[in-house]
Amino acid sequence: MSSTFEVVALIAAGVAAGIVGSAGGITSLVSYPALLVAGLPALDAAVANNVALVTCWPGSALASGQELRGRAAWLGRWCLVAAAGGALGAGLLFVTPVDAFDRIVPWLVLGSSLVLALEPRLTAWRERRGVRDGSRTLPIPLIAVSIYNGYFGAGAGVMTLTLMLVLIDGRLATANALKNMLIGAASVSAAVVLAVSAPVAWSYAVPLGAGMLVGSNLGPRLARRMPTRVLRLLIVALGLVLAVDLYRAG
Repeated sequence: MSSTFEVVALIAAGVAAGIVGSAGGITSLVSYPALLVAGLPALDAAVANNVALVTCWPGSALASGQELRGRAAWLGRWCLVAAAGGALGAGLLFVTPVDAFDRIVPWLVLGSSLVLALEPRLTAWRERRGVRDGSRTLPIPLIAVSIYNGYFGAGAGVMTLTLMLVLIDGRLATANALKNMLIGAASVSAAVVLAVSAPVAWSYAVPLGAGMLVGSNLGPRLARRMPTRVLRLLIVALGLVLAVDLYRAG
């Protein structure tokens, strides 16, 4: 890191990424490009970004007590699943090509965004079938998304939020809080694997993470106050922007 300006810029990018990510799920849409602009190569930026993301977990948890009340047992079980997937995904980063998901990721993000837009209808259909809790169908998609989160991550928040809304809780603020905890668990385990397996650009990761800590504490508060329809549309719009951006980059 060569200047105070770059440090401040990364902190600011971290705050913005933390707000956007913890309120909806598109953290890396802001944070990863910021690291590239700061001069890090793609793989180094991916590692630094994943390590910085760890700070979103405590930040969002502190702001989501209202939505997470009574969910300790549920979170204890499923955060372990998410953490295992995140660690596996981070390990795969070192044994598979970095561009392995280039062609499919934009479509995954696009699909998740469209499902999120249609979620009220999907949830109503599920409830008409008498299924109130979709936890039985959660393990496989959660493991898959968590592996992807540890491996690459862009769009994993939208994918996880969609899972929570369709399978677990149709209230957007609550589903968002659950998503933040699961993404956080996967991020922590992935960061541990990355930190012991590869050099981390700490001078970039630390200021970005500091900003994310602040931003992720603000995001859930914003999500709680925004009209559900408006928040949903914003998340879908950001997801579509990310899908197009990833498609062009691929």
